[in-house]
Amino acid sequence: MVETASRFGDGKEPLTLGIVGAGIMGRGIAQIAAEAGLTVLIADAKPEAAEEARTFVGGMLDRKRAKGRLSEADAAAALSRIRVVPIAGPGGYEAMRGCDAVVEAVVERIEVKRAVLAGLEAVVEPSCILASNTSSLSVTELGADARRPERVAGFHFFNPVPLMRVVEVVAGARTEAFAVEALEALAKRMGHRPVRASDSPGFLVNHAGRAYTSEAMRIVGEGVCAFGDVDRVMVEAAGFGMGPFQLIDLVGMDVVQTVSESVYHQYFEEPRYRPVHMGALRRSAGLLGRKSGAGFYRYGDGKPVAPAEAEPPAVAPNNRPVWVSGRYEAEAKELRGALAQAGAALEDSERPSAAALCLVTPFGLDASMAALEEGLDPQRTVAVDMLLPLGGRRTIMAGVATLPEIRDLAHALLAAGEHPVTVIHDSPGFLAQRVIASIVNLGCDIAQQRIAAPADIDVGVKLALGYPKGPLEWGDALGPRRILAILEAMHDFYGDPRYRPSPWLKRRALLDLPLATPEN
Repeated sequence: MVETASRFGDGKEPLTLGIVGAGIMGRGIAQIAAEAGLTVLIADAKPEAAEEARTFVGGMLDRKRAKGRLSEADAAAALSRIRVVPIAGPGGYEAMRGCDAVVEAVVERIEVKRAVLAGLEAVVEPSCILASNTSSLSVTELGADARRPERVAGFHFFNPVPLMRVVEVVAGARTEAFAVEALEALAKRMGHRPVRASDSPGFLVNHAGRAYTSEAMRIVGEGVCAFGDVDRVMVEAAGFGMGPFQLIDLVGMDVVQTVSESVYHQYFEEPRYRPVHMGALRRSAGLLGRKSGAGFYRYGDGKPVAPAEAEPPAVAPNNRPVWVSGRYEAEAKELRGALAQAGAALEDSERPSAAALCLVTPFGLDASMAALEEGLDPQRTVAVDMLLPLGGRRTIMAGVATLPEIRDLAHALLAAGEHPVTVIHDSPGFLAQRVIASIVNLGCDIAQQRIAAPADIDVGVKLALGYPKGPLEWGDALGPRRILAILEAMHDFYGDPRYRPSPWLKRRALLDLPLATPEN
């Protein structure tokens, strides 16, 4: 079987890939395989679907040719390598007999997939790898009845396959190394980055993606701010290509909520994966996003209509002094520099004067708790999020006792120079702190459970989900101790085990080790 794995990695070795299921995923896999020089046998229970898939791939290859990304000869050669074969009738899967590997990409129902794999195993050679493109079903369960479960593995591509150049290679409980290595080599040959994951709910990517959207919905559900505020902060301050609510509307609330509930129940109600009631309610209401014409955003001509953002208050800096907490020295220095540019009358004393606007820069605390901890007047205290540089969108937080005129003055000062500012209510961890810390913590727990290696966690999340940094990379960039402090403060405040720090994070933070460091 070692020969099998090495043969898949040899770019010159002729290989035949079978694909059962000619839907959007099957045709995408067929395209990248044919372009990589593999012979592709594509089949579907509906013969016309397989023919349509080949025609579709031909159209995609022609588009690449028209854009100069593929020569006419290469496009024609790739299409010629795709053959439609029958799987219906008395012959069954006989047409797949000579395949080196077969990927099933049929409907996401375990009984259907197991029937396909059983039919394939009855005809293919012992050296043939049997792979499933499942996104949510247990690979172990899929291969449970196989005569040779050691060659059954997950091979989960993402849509659209030609553009999403990452694939999860998933080992079931009885999958052997040769099958995983062969699929990794095959993925590389087709121009994709394989990431290895063990069989677990959500595998790697769908597991890691639970934190971004669920924590965002939890924030809005608490009344901290509106959904548009969260999206603006995560895009304009944290650098995400899409805010969590934009992402939900794109994917569809039906999909997001269903996957969240599935992962939660498969983990036997582990609090880290607890779904949010808001998602179930909106799914029931049919507010699914783009596919239904309305979600968190309204859609005009297929484009989202962003909610309007209030203008900064027209408040002159006046003569009220501004005092900045020195609890976090580097953050205080950066904030004071920004305020000086805005013309603020800065106090340089250890404690604020009786009239001063008090600005604090907490991590994991809300404005009210920060004021209490530092012995400040909560009516004159506003918190500023300093987790991320002030060059992007800025976030300030008014406590429950903060006077409106104090909040407005802080808003006006931070907005000077046309800087966008988001104003939120009390929230331990602001917005970005809560969301990013949750992403990091979940990534750490994936590493702790040995579901995937640190490098694969970061690469898989960046390529599949489009995050600006992988979970462990985020944690190392912002500081493991800081992420730990945010989570511990949130855990103490809420008493919710959802926020308990992962052992992977806690040990490395306290030992000053990078989160991306694998264990020996």
